Amino acid sequence: MPSIHVVIATIGRAQVVRQTVDILAEQTRHADEILVVTVGPEDVAGIDQARSKARVLFSEKGLCRQRNRALDELQDAADIIVFFDDDFVPAADYLAHVEALFDAHPDMVGITGELCADGVLHGGFTVEEAMAILASRSEAHAPMRHRHELYGCNMAIRMSAARGMRFDENLPLYGWQEDIDFTNRLGRKGRQVSTGAVTGVHLGVSAGRTSGKRLGYSQVANVVYLQRKGTMRRDFGSRLMMQNLVSNAWRSLRPEPLIDRRGRLLGNMIAILDCLRGRVDPRRILEM
Repeated sequence: MPSIHVVIATIGRAQVVRQTVDILAEQTRHADEILVVTVGPEDVAGIDQARSKARVLFSEKGLCRQRNRALDELQDAADIIVFFDDDFVPAADYLAHVEALFDAHPDMVGITGELCADGVLHGGFTVEEAMAILASRSEAHAPMRHRHELYGCNMAIRMSAARGMRFDENLPLYGWQEDIDFTNRLGRKGRQVSTGAVTGVHLGVSAGRTSGKRLGYSQVANVVYLQRKGTMRRDFGSRLMMQNLVSNAWRSLRPEPLIDRRGRLLGNMIAILDCLRGRVDPRRILEM
């Protein structure tokens, strides 16, 4: 039986990550270990009260750094690593289906779940709403679809294919598209898929996320950086950048209550100016 380790990187959302670790107790195939990587003890306050037991590691701040800390820790221990955002609620059979798919398909190196719902697109969900959505999901046949990259809020990777790979720490803080970069490289080792058999709900919790200005800068700078690096497809990156620019400009006229659209638009404009000046760099958000 392969060993499956769940990794959750978190900061500043102790209640959220405690709930997520607690819900993992309902998996029909329990994780061999749940590893929570964070920056300080306050980020995991109360986690010992969850039904599932989690091991806590401390790291420097930044999603890529935190996930790399986990990879360093687990490189010789895990057969499969499942990365969950701290606000992802998996279906109870998530890990069981991941194990079955990897067993059945030796050429498969990565799996991402097709979400029942994504709160990022709908203003956020509560845990109770997520559980109700999962309870109402259809159990119909779920085909596999080829994926060039995986969605980082929930993705499982085969460690024998990912050995020696790390997330790019030139994408600081929230990372933004670090999943695209990592799994674009992983996909060169074998097949990656998504399927509705592996699923869950992304709550889309807004608390603790990066500032609008920083995120807006990353929406342009990270795309340019990864396109130049060769780990983001040109058509995908250009479409993503344009969608964000148009959305931020249009919605800045009447911003949503929990989204700093004007800050994002400002960050977009600063990054575009940096592109024209030849100085665009994802790490500039550390100065903002």
